[in-house]
Parts: sequence; C-alpha cells; structure tokens
Amino acid sequence: MINLIKSPLRTLAVAATIVSASALSVVSAQAADKPTYKLAWTIYVGWMPWDYGAASGIVDKWADKYDINIEVVQVNDYIESINQYTAGGFDATVMTNMDALTIPAASGVDSTALIVGDFSNGNDGVVLKGDKSLADIKGEKVNLVELSVSHYLLARALESVDLKERDIKVENTSDADLVAAFTTKDVTAVTTWNPLLSEIVAMPDTNMVFDSSKIPGEIIDLLVVNTDTLKQDPKLGKALTGAWYEIMATMSGDDEAAMKARAFMAEASGTDLAGYDAQLASTKMFYQPQEAVDFTNSATLKSTMAKVAEFSHHHGLLGEGAPDASFIGIETPSGVYGDSSNVKLRFTAEYMDMAAEGKL
Repeated sequence: MINLIKSPLRTLAVAATIVSASALSVVSAQAADKPTYKLAWTIYVGWMPWDYGAASGIVDKWADKYDINIEVVQVNDYIESINQYTAGGFDATVMTNMDALTIPAASGVDSTALIVGDFSNGNDGVVLKGDKSLADIKGEKVNLVELSVSHYLLARALESVDLKERDIKVENTSDADLVAAFTTKDVTAVTTWNPLLSEIVAMPDTNMVFDSSKIPGEIIDLLVVNTDTLKQDPKLGKALTGAWYEIMATMSGDDEAAMKARAFMAEASGTDLAGYDAQLASTKMFYQPQEAVDFTNSATLKSTMAKVAEFSHHHGLLGEGAPDASFIGIETPSGVYGDSSNVKLRFTAEYMDMAAEGKL
C-alpha cells in the first residue's frame, strides 16, 4: 500500500521550491523582455575600467536604470574583437581612432565613437638599442605590428627627422612576440605600446627615442558603438556613458576606493598597482566628462583624423576602391572630413555632454 500522507515540512519545502521557481521564471522572463547588448574589451590600460565596471556591478546598475541588459565580454585578441564587432558579434567595442576608421568604417559598418576615453601620452614608443637618437634609425629594420597605431607612430616619428618609411624596413611582428624578439641580436629597433613598451625600456642598453607624447591627441582610445543600434535605442548610449563616468569617478584620486579599483585593474592586466599607475601616468585619461567633450568638439580632432586617413590610404587600409584619403566621411562636431555622402565614422559629444551636465 502506498502512503499518500505528506510530511508538513516536506510539503512546505515543495511549496517554497515551486514559489522560488516561479519567481525565477518571472525574473528570467523579465530579463528576456529587456534588450541585451554586448560590449567587447581587451587588455589595455585605458580599457581595464570596463572589466572593473562589470565586476563591481556598476555596468549592471546603469543597465538596470535604463531597463536593458549589457554583457561585458573580454576578447583576448584585440584585432579579433574589432573584427567580431564589424561582423555584428558585438554592439560596442573598444578600439583606437585609427582602427575604427580602417576596420569597421572601411568595411562599410557605420560606427559612432560614443566615449572618448583617453589618448596615449607616452604609452606608445620607438625604442632603439644602444646610445642612439631617432635620426640613427635610418637604414634600420624596425619590428612592430604592421598597419597598427605603432606603424602610424613610427611614420609620425620619421616625419619629425625628415625621414620616410623607405628609409627604414618594417618587420611585421606579433605583439605577443615583440619582447622576446628584442632580446635577440637581430632586432635592434621596435615600436610598440604598454605594457610591452615598459618591459622593453627596462632592458639594458635601450633608448626610447620617440613616444606618443610628441603627438598628443593623435592615438585616441574610444568606445565605439554601432550607429544603427545607438539610433534605435539611445538608452544603450546613456547606460554605457553613465557607467563609464561612475567608474572614472571611482578610480581617480588616492582614496581607498580608488586604490582598490585600480588594484583590481592592475591584477587583471598582469601587473601591480604601481605598474598600472605608471601606465596611467603616460595616458591622458579624461576622468571628467567635460574634458572629453572639449576634446571631441575641438577642430583639432578633425585635423587629426585627416592625418590618420592619409596614413591609412597610403597603406591601403581604406579598401581597394578608395581613390584617396577622403573616400570615407568622418563626422566630427567641428565638421566632416572626407565624403559627406559616405560617412561611416562619427564622433559625438552628445552623451558625454549629458554626463557633464548631470542629465544621465
């Protein structure tokens, strides 16, 4: 005979389980009703804040405020993260101004620089072995990640001493191999970025002969969002911008909260707090939104992007059909550089301005 009498405790437990499951179903249904957006980031001093923002709950807080979901995903390979964004795998991705032009924009993906986070102010450099000056680079083989911002920096360095790329030889080298390559006798010159740059400069008998502080504001770190996605749901722009400036407020300064935040970023990027702070020292971070607004609204940004476009066209990075550097339109608050009927890269201060005015 089967006993059909249920224990009261068991009955309560089953009831509680049913209620919990129902609650979870409601929460899941509510989450499913919210639009979900994906942001990719890679390890670099100016992009570590996104990792902290995700881990600390700041990103979720701002996503909840605007009734959306934001997934923050680390991608180990920087270029691959941009390729995935270009292919539609992400709605927003961190990248430099040059890469925003030469990868998604050149591929026809209309993209908007939502947040101008910082610019390299010594984080990228040209290093030679021995007691040499920049002019001594003539005739040298220079190892770097070809067609990257390092290549752009090298071109600008050569200009400063009346040299051209034909006066040196570029050796394409993966960023993963640069430090090891520099320890060999065959490699006498490199161009790279931090933290690799710090490792190389710390080696004996090295001399950094040029760095990005000589071209301030030209290597810019951005959060880029698909323009169509942003137009369809401006809440994404508001949530991302609000989260970013809360992270900036948290990590800047020397109080306990700031040091804890930067220590988290340091560990996640493979260094310690002192090492991370050293990288921040050679980065012009726009901790205050008004700083970023002023930078973005400046006419200098348009002229900088003209230089970047000219370099990119010279190296065939604007696509096979690009007849000249102005083929792709680049929209800035001070005007459009290039073809206004083919704008594929846009810089906006709209959302950063909202942050500056406390309207997010």
